[in-house]
Amino acid sequence: MAAVFRRCSGILKNLSGFNWRSQHTKAVLQREPGLGFNFELTEQQKEFQATARKFAREEVIPVAAEYDKTGEYPMPLIKRAWELGLINTHIPESCGGLGLGIFDGCLITEELAYGCTGIQTAIEANSLGQMPVIIAGTEQQQKKYLGRMTEEPVMCELNMGQRCSDTRGIIFEDVKVPKENVLIGEGAGFKIAMGAFDKTRPPVAAGAVGLAQRALDEATKYALERKTFGKLLVEHQGISFLLAEMAMKVELARMGYQRAAWEVDSGRRNTYYASIAKAFAGDIVNQLAADAVQIFGGNGYNTEYPVEKLMRDAKIYQIYEGTAQIQRLIIAREHVGRYKK
Repeated sequence: MAAVFRRCSGILKNLSGFNWRSQHTKAVLQREPGLGFNFELTEQQKEFQATARKFAREEVIPVAAEYDKTGEYPMPLIKRAWELGLINTHIPESCGGLGLGIFDGCLITEELAYGCTGIQTAIEANSLGQMPVIIAGTEQQQKKYLGRMTEEPVMCELNMGQRCSDTRGIIFEDVKVPKENVLIGEGAGFKIAMGAFDKTRPPVAAGAVGLAQRALDEATKYALERKTFGKLLVEHQGISFLLAEMAMKVELARMGYQRAAWEVDSGRRNTYYASIAKAFAGDIVNQLAADAVQIFGGNGYNTEYPVEKLMRDAKIYQIYEGTAQIQRLIIAREHVGRYKK
């Protein structure tokens, strides 16, 4: 199976003829001070973004409504994503993974979320389970627990939305953890969890942006087709202004998660930016999903159209990985703390 994974993960690398991780790392290490901002993606980033986009739009979107209806776990799509190298992207190369940065992973997350956030959450749920081991595990622990996930499509652990992501509660009773399985040491759990959130909140924000972009696209296409009072919806100023507001929010939320991901990939503590990205993206995705339903009118409330699902899927972004209220508490603490130094 290890040979199969190497062959599968090689699909993405061979698309551009480069080793993504080495190229990305080289670019980061060679960044010179004073060059300013650069919003251009590398050729390698464009390649795996395109791969995720093609997968989401050609293989996820056509079946998303059925998975939402049945709540069935999307194992066939998970296996397909694994074959394409779109799963476990953060696992270090020493454990058989691609070792991509958070920024790179966020680009993939946004594209998958555009197709269906339920399926995207199912595909990428591993990252939350992996991150504590990645940031705090010994080399032996990483190879033991992360290495097995590169050998076959193994996953680490009825909802209102994101129904096929298979969320469950787990209860541990009288569990004894072997000494060799403890990360860092007793009492370090909270610190490790907070460090993991700094790296997992940007991808959550990216997922929200993917859904928001889908809501904007669906609303725009509908407004260009539907007529009222002898005019296309988009020709009514009220609708065109609403679309403009939606577009502004998507662009700003995207820059928010990209800044947070860039910060942590650059080796800096990004708690402030990660919480801003997550809180803002979580709020705007709910606004955009509701706006899309509004533009669709009565049709937006009907399951024959895609936006009612988007509205249900959006709500979780204000809840998981820290609620909208918790993010504001963190942001306030970080902001005020800067003035107390």
